[in-house]
Amino acid sequence: MSTDFDVLVVGAGIQGAGAAEALTRAGYRVAILEQLDIAAGTSSRSSKLIHGGLRYLESGQLGLVRECLRERRWLLANKPRLVRLVPFYIPVYRYSQRPAWLVRLGLTLYALLAGVADRHSRFRTLRRSEWERLSGLETEDLVAVFRYYDAQTDDAALTRDVVESAIAGGARLICPGSLVGAELTATGVRVDYVADGQLSTLHARALVNCSGPWVADTNSRCSPPVPLPPLDLVAGTHIQLPISLGERIFYLEAEDGRAVFVMPWQGKTLVGTTERSYGGDPRDLAPTIEEENYLLRTVQRCFPQTRSLQVHNICDSYAGLRVLPRDNKRPFSRPRETMICAESDRKPRMLAVAGGKLTSYRATARRIVKTLRPTLKAGGNGGGGLSKGRGRTAVSEKERNL
Repeated sequence: MSTDFDVLVVGAGIQGAGAAEALTRAGYRVAILEQLDIAAGTSSRSSKLIHGGLRYLESGQLGLVRECLRERRWLLANKPRLVRLVPFYIPVYRYSQRPAWLVRLGLTLYALLAGVADRHSRFRTLRRSEWERLSGLETEDLVAVFRYYDAQTDDAALTRDVVESAIAGGARLICPGSLVGAELTATGVRVDYVADGQLSTLHARALVNCSGPWVADTNSRCSPPVPLPPLDLVAGTHIQLPISLGERIFYLEAEDGRAVFVMPWQGKTLVGTTERSYGGDPRDLAPTIEEENYLLRTVQRCFPQTRSLQVHNICDSYAGLRVLPRDNKRPFSRPRETMICAESDRKPRMLAVAGGKLTSYRATARRIVKTLRPTLKAGGNGGGGLSKGRGRTAVSEKERNL
C-alpha cells in the first residue's frame, strides 16, 4: 500500500520545524501536524539567545557546548537577518559565588571550544575606567567585568522561517491539527487526527514526535509507545521591564547562584530565567509572583536605577517549559542534550524527541534524518530520496498564509 507521506512530524516548534526542513531537503515527503500554532509553546518563550551555553561548562557538558558554538557560527553566517552578534558582560562582585579566576577559566575554555578560526570567540577583561559606561552597573564591591560575544534572535520568527523553508521544500502544514492516535502497521504508521473539525487519516512511513512539553502525552497516543526515560517539565519565567540598558546583554549571578540574563528586547529589558518543576497542563502555565520578584531583585542588586521598580511596573512576563531528564540534581545542573528515542534500534518508525536547544536545532534535525535513514531507504517511494512527485497535497489555510 502506498503512503501519503514519508514522515509525519508532530509539532511546529523549533525542533519539529528543523526536522521537517532537514527531511524535505533530504528528498522526503513530509507533513507537519501542529495543534496550536507555529512556535506557540517553548519556541516563543525562550531567552531568545543563540549561544554555546557558557554555564553548561560547569556541569561538564563540553560536547553540547562545542555543538552549539558550531551551530551559532552557521546561524550568524546564514541567517544574519534573524541572528545578530551581541556583547555579553559578566560582572564579578566580592560576594559572587564564582570568583574572577573561575570565570576567566570558563571563558578561556569556551573560546577554545569555539575554535581559533571563530573570530567571535575572543573575550577580554574590562579596565576599571570602562565600568562607568556599563548602563549604570553597580560598581561597589565590583571586582572584575568580562566581555565576550554570543548572539540573540527572535525565537518565534526563526521558527517560522524554518517552517517556511520546509514548506518551500514541499512539506505540508496541517495547523491547527490534533493527533488522535498513531498505530504501527505492516507498511508504516496509520495516523488519525482532527483538523477543521473533522476526523481524518493519513499514512506515513515514520512519525517524529517533536511536541515539546506534550511529548509524553503525544507518545501515549502512539501504539506502541516509544520507550521514554523518566522526564520532568521545568518551567522558566521571563519578565520585561520598562527601561533600556543599551544594546548589550548582562550575565548576572542571582542570589542563589543561578545565571540570569538581562537583555535588550523591543526597546525594553528582558530578564530571565527561573527554574521550577511543573506538573500541570502546559497550556495552563503562567509566571508566579515569586518568580517575578526573584528576577526583579536580581536586576535591582546590580542596577541601582531599577530599585524603585515594583512588580506592578513589569510590562510583560511569560513562562515556558523545558523537558529534562528526571534525576535528583537541581534543574540548573541537569544534562541539556537532546534525547531521541525510538521504538526500534534497527529500523525505527516512531521517534520521540525530548528536550533540545534553540541554538542546536539543526544538529538535532541531522540526527533525526540519520536515525530514520535505514527505515526510509527500505523500499517504497524511491528508496530514501524523491526525484518526482514531491509536490504538496491539500495545502492548509495556515500554510497559504505563511
